[in-house]
Amino acid sequence: MSKHKNYRPNVAAVVLSSDSSEVKFLLAKKKGVRRAWQFPQGGIDGDEKPQEALLRELKEEIGTDKVEIIAEYPEWISYDFPNTKGDKIYPFRGQNQKYFLVRLKEEAVIDLNFYKTPEFEEYKFVDENELFKKALFLKRRTYRRVIDYFKKEGFI
Repeated sequence: MSKHKNYRPNVAAVVLSSDSSEVKFLLAKKKGVRRAWQFPQGGIDGDEKPQEALLRELKEEIGTDKVEIIAEYPEWISYDFPNTKGDKIYPFRGQNQKYFLVRLKEEAVIDLNFYKTPEFEEYKFVDENELFKKALFLKRRTYRRVIDYFKKEGFI
């Protein structure tokens, strides 16, 4: 899974709207963080499988796990956390992520307040151009890589 021992195993979801006649991506804004729009993501717990973590994280972060898993990015992608000057509490240098492409099922209802401590305060469905204007800058290169792969393979 990980080439890096000090990287937290993590999953990320590229969530497409339930309307398959258009390509709209779900972006969610981190609670209390200005301009922090991103895809849902979260850590893999213990011996949890990546797909199990994906469904759990979606339920916790956007209030639904009613998705169809379309594809999985074939590699793990690592990134370093931004320098936090003196923060020695967090035990990881960064995250090692497995990306999934999913489509919301028609009956899915997004509820950002589902979990006891909501991570996001707002969400919207955006086209690809808006995605790369709104997404958190440090995630754009990875998002481009993953979306280009899903497009090239015919999943989007």
